[in-house]
Amino acid sequence: MTDAQPGRPTENAMRRALKRARDGVALDTAEAAVLLQARGEQLRDLSASAARVRDAGLEAAGRPGVITYSKKVFIPLTRLCRDRCHYCTFVTVPGKLRREGHGMYLSPDEVVEVARQGAALGCKEALFTLGDRPEDRWPEAREWLDAHGYDDTLAYVRAMAIRVLEETGLLPHLNPGVMSWTDLQRLKPVAPSLGMMLETTATRLWSEPGGPHHGSPDKEPAVRLRVLEDAGRSNVPFTTGVLIGIGESYEERADALFQLRRIQRQYQSIQEVIVQNFRAKPDTAMRAMPDAELEELAACIAVARHILGPAARIQAPPNLVDAEYALIVGAGIDDWGGVSPLTPDHVNPERPWPHIDQLAERTRESGFELRERLTVYPEFIARGEPWLDPRLLPHVRALADPETGLAREDALPEGLPWQEPDEGFTATGRTDLHRTIDTEGRTGDRRADFDAVYGDWEALREQAAPGMVPQRIDSDVREALAQAADDPTRLSDDQALALLHADGPALDALCSIADDLRRATVGDEVTYIVTRNINFTNVCYTGCRFCAFAQRRTDADAYTLSLDQVADRAAQAWEVGATEVCMQGGIHPDLPGTAYFDIARAVKERVPGMHVHAFSPMEVVNGASRTGLSIRDWLTAAKEAGLDSIPGTAAEILDDEVRWVLTKGKLPAADWIEVVRTAHELGLRSSSTMMYGHVDQPRHWLGHFRTLAAIQQETGGFTEFVTLPFIHTNAPVYLAGIARPGPTTRDNRAVTAMARVLLHPHITNIQTSWVKLGAEGAAEMLRSGANDLGGTLMEETISRMAGSRYGSYRSIEDLRAIATLAGRPARPRTTLYGEVPAERVAAAEASDGHLPELLPLAD
Repeated sequence: MTDAQPGRPTENAMRRALKRARDGVALDTAEAAVLLQARGEQLRDLSASAARVRDAGLEAAGRPGVITYSKKVFIPLTRLCRDRCHYCTFVTVPGKLRREGHGMYLSPDEVVEVARQGAALGCKEALFTLGDRPEDRWPEAREWLDAHGYDDTLAYVRAMAIRVLEETGLLPHLNPGVMSWTDLQRLKPVAPSLGMMLETTATRLWSEPGGPHHGSPDKEPAVRLRVLEDAGRSNVPFTTGVLIGIGESYEERADALFQLRRIQRQYQSIQEVIVQNFRAKPDTAMRAMPDAELEELAACIAVARHILGPAARIQAPPNLVDAEYALIVGAGIDDWGGVSPLTPDHVNPERPWPHIDQLAERTRESGFELRERLTVYPEFIARGEPWLDPRLLPHVRALADPETGLAREDALPEGLPWQEPDEGFTATGRTDLHRTIDTEGRTGDRRADFDAVYGDWEALREQAAPGMVPQRIDSDVREALAQAADDPTRLSDDQALALLHADGPALDALCSIADDLRRATVGDEVTYIVTRNINFTNVCYTGCRFCAFAQRRTDADAYTLSLDQVADRAAQAWEVGATEVCMQGGIHPDLPGTAYFDIARAVKERVPGMHVHAFSPMEVVNGASRTGLSIRDWLTAAKEAGLDSIPGTAAEILDDEVRWVLTKGKLPAADWIEVVRTAHELGLRSSSTMMYGHVDQPRHWLGHFRTLAAIQQETGGFTEFVTLPFIHTNAPVYLAGIARPGPTTRDNRAVTAMARVLLHPHITNIQTSWVKLGAEGAAEMLRSGANDLGGTLMEETISRMAGSRYGSYRSIEDLRAIATLAGRPARPRTTLYGEVPAERVAAAEASDGHLPELLPLAD
């Protein structure tokens, strides 16, 4: 049966809910559940109000009276799957494929031939549908992938999408099932849109034996919601939807729609919502289940329209509506989805597509004009960056009407190269920002797209509220201090939390213990490095809400350096005694995936002896996804190009509860950990960092420290831990009223001291930041467990654009003076904390204090 709950709502409940819908009042879950049961005259009332909402949205979108569809081919890349959905006839088993003379996957030639035939018929979309990760269940799938040189199914999907783009011009829409954040980065560059049905949020249908999704790991609602959120964070135009009539209750059906609304409000990434009705199929476990009735489908469409609003694009598959087009149009859809003149609906093979002329006529009879769209909706084409990868723009523009963003119906797709933009390393913008940030400052307090690029601020305020004021706990601080002094490796989590909250005399005692531990571990010398920061671009669309460095390419403070300019700055640094350049940049959509290799190579060719410390884990993932390489292979190639070590930045707080408030699109904590572990395994050492004092709490600091200590025990690859106090002044998350105004002095002392205590004996070097704290603040941290001052920097724009007041350069004399404030001697070091060659020391001493005259560079 399709209704999991018996009984109908009362007449009064239905009447109230219908009136609220007519009046445009926001519905709650209970009211939506009532309206989902509207039938007959009640349904007509509900549909009429939903249609008015739809019509207002079409008017606002500039296409009143238009219902869209996509002319497509259906490419069933593989029918193998690791899941066992009880209603599915698409999925099969290896033995059956063999008996029918098919391979485990469509061959590349088969894929391209389907696409080529579709292009000849004027199709513009290649819909890739396949089972979830079949290699995890079927050895035959693993063997096929190995034999053809693919690491996994998604690598094959990516490769075939590129072939379709280059050989036919069709635009891929990829439905590969559940994807991780990293998977989305891999696939976004090869497809204008991706998709995955949510289906339902009824966990019991997955967890309980006999449920339609029982035994299907990829159908857990929490997992699928995470995919939708990751797609939003990654700026992917995404198709999703609900499947009704599989045993969910009306309340559960309503909840699924409200979850979609929540995600859309936060990320604005859902390009369409499909409302699909269950159809029983023979030879499945649910063959005796009655079909979802068409009035039930219409009611769900109408309720979806009221919940999701006028801007939502709502779709119903036309081959599943039994010619009841007027009923479905009247309920509030504005799209019919993909229709193919060539291939069947492989998911519903018993339901042929209507002919497009027939669909146009039935749409016209319902009072609307049928217009063709592309796989990516006009709204996302208009948004441009960062929603469409630059490599896809020529393919999309070749088929899109420049006025409407819909399809040019007379256009026949033609294959185009899928390649990086040619102008990736042209110097542009404010390339002297490294110098003028200290004299002229930045041109504005916030980027022009402040209210769009970072997501929904109201939702973030609710999410961040518990972290706005750090919680205080009652614990025996005296006992914890005694344990820290006796054996810090045996501190319990409760004791560690007590110390992270310490203040007054207890904090003084903690800092004294940390300082004693520092002295016993690394001695009294304060170390520093003569280094130059080179931030090669600040163009970035990742959407980190704490970052004031990132700019759109059109913003006044935006810039990108050429390879020659990067190499020039490295050469200047070498002349004045530097042993290292630290290079990081924004995630610029036009920089090719090989850009990082080119940067490292340019420095090494100009200055062979320079240590290249470069590319955060976020940049590593970006480079790997853009090149199609694994993290390991990308890092190997970067090392061969000249990379010597990587900065452990982009860590912020290694807890996704905090990360998803701080950043929209940066890599999850697990991916950061994977990158640094892999780097360490390859002999690329890294620093480690923590940015604190925003929406975090001491419990997050503790978890972060425990994670770093565990990695270091496993790999031994961290050179140091760097404390990074949050600079709030120009940070979007602070300007929006969500974050605290940075850490207090108490927080800084406690974090520095506990870094020494909790990371002992695994990470022996603790670095404090003069850029963020100034000389007095840094000296105080040297008395609280720190032993390193970082670098001379020579240029620093990230903290300065955020509002740091302490400049971009400190001479060796300045750094020695900070050490003197703490009552300690100072000495230079290398990146890996080794002895600096005498020639480098002499060059640095000879030029010390004369560096500012060398900074301006001719463009």
